[in-house]
Amino acid sequence: MASDTQNLDKTVYRVQGFTCTNCAGIFEKNVKNLQGVKDAKVNFGASKITVYGSTTTQELEQAGAFENLKVIPEKERFAESKKPFWREHWNVLVSALLLAVGFGLGLLYDDSLSTSAAYGAAIVLGGYDLFIKGFKSLARLQFDMNTLMTVAIIGAALIGEWAEGASVVILFAISEALERYSMEQARHSIRSLMDIAPKEALIKRGSEEMIIHVEDISVGDVMIVKPGQKIAMDGVILKGASTVNQSAITGESIPVPKTVDDEVFAGTLNEEGLLEVLVTKTSEDTTLSKIIHLVEEAQAERAPSQAFVDRFAKYYTPVIMILALCTAVLPPLFTNAGWGDWIYRGLALLVVGCPCALVISTPVSIVTAIGNAAKNGVLIKGGIHLEESGRLAAIAFDKTGTLTKGYPVVTNVTIYVEQDLREILAAAAVLEKGSQHPLASAIIRKAEQEGVNLSLEADQFQSVTGKGVRGIIGGKLYRIGSPAWMMELLPSCMTRAIQEQIKTLQHEGKTVILLAAEQEIAAMIAISDEIRESATEVIHQLHSMGLTTVMLTGDNERTAQAIGRRVEINEINADLMPQHKLDAIKKLRERYDAVAMVGDGVNDAPALAAATVGMAMGGAGTDTALETADIALMADDLRKLPYTIKLSRRTLSIIKQNIAFSIGIKLIALALIGPGWLTLWMAVFADMGATLIVTLNSLRLLKVHDLRQ
Repeated sequence: MASDTQNLDKTVYRVQGFTCTNCAGIFEKNVKNLQGVKDAKVNFGASKITVYGSTTTQELEQAGAFENLKVIPEKERFAESKKPFWREHWNVLVSALLLAVGFGLGLLYDDSLSTSAAYGAAIVLGGYDLFIKGFKSLARLQFDMNTLMTVAIIGAALIGEWAEGASVVILFAISEALERYSMEQARHSIRSLMDIAPKEALIKRGSEEMIIHVEDISVGDVMIVKPGQKIAMDGVILKGASTVNQSAITGESIPVPKTVDDEVFAGTLNEEGLLEVLVTKTSEDTTLSKIIHLVEEAQAERAPSQAFVDRFAKYYTPVIMILALCTAVLPPLFTNAGWGDWIYRGLALLVVGCPCALVISTPVSIVTAIGNAAKNGVLIKGGIHLEESGRLAAIAFDKTGTLTKGYPVVTNVTIYVEQDLREILAAAAVLEKGSQHPLASAIIRKAEQEGVNLSLEADQFQSVTGKGVRGIIGGKLYRIGSPAWMMELLPSCMTRAIQEQIKTLQHEGKTVILLAAEQEIAAMIAISDEIRESATEVIHQLHSMGLTTVMLTGDNERTAQAIGRRVEINEINADLMPQHKLDAIKKLRERYDAVAMVGDGVNDAPALAAATVGMAMGGAGTDTALETADIALMADDLRKLPYTIKLSRRTLSIIKQNIAFSIGIKLIALALIGPGWLTLWMAVFADMGATLIVTLNSLRLLKVHDLRQ
């Protein structure tokens, strides 16, 4: 269908009023039948519909009239108004009062006309909306929940069960209102994301400052953000310095220092300084907008358990209707059983047979879990990936940038001459300023951290390819390079102690550089890609959850073993090219079935794609990570990983609970029909009560938190 619709006009609308997946399915079918519409797809979790072709909001609302749906174009600004509960459901409250009156009259006058009239008024007033929907569905031969309930209530009245019919109306109306409220709570996680970023920003154009709506801001505009204000657009800081709370995007509550040339995201909070920000993305392309879009798309994707439920419900509903008809008709036809009793039992079977609880059991869990993850800085791109994460048996990690910070740092400085640390670092950094070696940046950063003056220049600077560099600083000859080069130049200075120290550091996975001043070794500098502070803690947590951990790295065996031992990872595979990582993932899947790969989303793309679940680190602001991985950890923080596994496992558990409960309650209710113990009001409790219980059970996923927050 994608190929058929990609060249058609596509319009997305927000839909207000969805209460159940069945209603959403009917609305989608109605929209597809509209003239000018080629295709339509409802996203129940996000309350949206995507329409391919041409139509109007009036026609769409007409297609959703059976449920009184309100349709609004996605980009249209609107204020959502909510009526108080008593105003929105006044008829239900009056109907409940009439039910009480009928019950009282029944006690006083037994089966009087006034009693039946009170019950009848309660049925008409409380079930008016239900009957309208039910008859419309019946006219279309769509046997949904409204149709089944309408037939059951009217049937109860026709056989003289007025009190039962009125009770069913009240219970149904109350449970439907509660179900609508519960679904709104589940969707609130996405709505709260939409409200994070300001709708307006202060923009400086030339010498003029003006407040304009974000949709009217262009790339290249300069945005002024005052202390305490939220940042409205993605951009790069032109002027100023501050700390920015990025929890809305990354889930990290600790503010991050920001200065000139640093990137900032829409929806984050500027805490201290005044910033001037160059806008780099339109409001539709900000990182926050992409997160919201991807989360909504993810909620629309059917998880494996949901696909099973949908297939089951497709055959379940017709079977229930046939059974209800047989229950009502066959016993009186072939035995001396009374028609009224068996018609009543058939009506009860019709009510209890509604598959609402079963159908909603999975999507409400997926909606809630994916929304919760997004608020905690984890972007899960579909229900299937959420479920697969809950089944993982092993997790493979890239080393550089995942288990380590991804850039070299100076870890050890040993001085052999009478010079202090700053003098040694000054000589090393001045030489390395002219070097192209990737380790040079580590020495320069270390010197800057120690406050060393780097304005000096080396005279007679010379680079010796593959060995090191040399130059004269302050009239003294300095050379910095590999131990092998120093062994060539100053063999007598390479004492046994120095050589043993070199071996020890190299065994720890560190790169050793020696600094020579004239004819003596002045210092030994060790550099390594530093392990993340959280790496060991995270690996321990994953082991405690029963997961096997594996390292896949292109680095050499010695460095890989050193880092692997320190973080206590189970298996280490080194010297791997991208193709070798792909092969390693395939072998792991043969052993463990469900395997995740955690990488940076770029270099590890083949392995990420081959894994059961591909997880990218640091997705914030990285388009490639958002597009490549199944799950993006928005913060550059491994500690989001155990939270993600925990949430996924909890979601799987709740989905199984919901399905088991939904089917179990139906089986119990069906068993009560035989002896005639199942009343209509009990059938409503079994159906709508089960729907409410599975919805509330799913909302427990909102309480799964990142324990570090």
